Amino acid sequence: MESLKMIGFGKKSTRSNRAGYLMVLPYIVHFIFFVSFPLIFSFILIFHKWDLFTPMQWVGLANFRRLFQDVQFFKAIGNTLIFLSIHIPLQIVIALLLAVFLNARIKFRGFFRAVYFLPVIVSGVVTTILWKELYAYDTGILNLLLLKMGFEKLPWINSAHLAMPSIAIMATWKNLGLYVVLFLVGLQAIPAYLYEAADIDGAKSVQKFFYITLPSLKNTMMLVVVLSTIGGFSLFIEPFVMTGGGPLNSTLSAMLYIYKQAFYFGHMGYAAALGFFFAAIILMVILVQKKVLETRY
Repeated sequence: MESLKMIGFGKKSTRSNRAGYLMVLPYIVHFIFFVSFPLIFSFILIFHKWDLFTPMQWVGLANFRRLFQDVQFFKAIGNTLIFLSIHIPLQIVIALLLAVFLNARIKFRGFFRAVYFLPVIVSGVVTTILWKELYAYDTGILNLLLLKMGFEKLPWINSAHLAMPSIAIMATWKNLGLYVVLFLVGLQAIPAYLYEAADIDGAKSVQKFFYITLPSLKNTMMLVVVLSTIGGFSLFIEPFVMTGGGPLNSTLSAMLYIYKQAFYFGHMGYAAALGFFFAAIILMVILVQKKVLETRY
């Protein structure tokens, strides 16, 4: 009888295992065809010359030699770093302040939380087109408001000096809701007794913010910085739609440059080499950020 039970249990376990394998099969297929294969194929491409139409030609390390002599690529990296230097601090400060505001007991708190998250779920192309119209020199709302207030119009995306900061402001608005949610989660995890003890000691709101809130958000801050950096290095849709990389290549991001090398000029192997090199740069920047934040906090 025991042996029959064991046999039955074994059959049931086998059926359960099959069901489990079937459940994970879509992810396995997705990983093989959309992650593993492109990654392996891209690694092979970095040693070849290929334009999508003619057979691949082995070139060894020629793509990397070209990379280190490509002034335009390093200018694109510089543009991306300029974007990050504006976007990340702006995003962290505004997201944290909004999270503190939304964490307080205010009316319609749930409504405001939903409103701030809406831009995140809207298509990036749609929001970029919207902001392109807002930035329009002659018909944009922003310049019309400036004229009504007695100021001159600004070439928001037509100036080599203003285009990248303008894109950074737009990207901050687009992604703000995600980081507000992350900070809200971090704020709600802070023990209430810390603030109660501070109230007993007579601490002011500013003191509680700098001596309780910020230190308690260390892990959340690290997560936000890392995610903001990865998202910032992936800058593509905004300059592609709004400026095409101009004016004077001032908004040409590294991702947009890689895209143009691959699909405008047909340099697939060179684009793959650029992609791997750029990924290494992102990894190094994130590791440095992580080390600095861990040391500081």
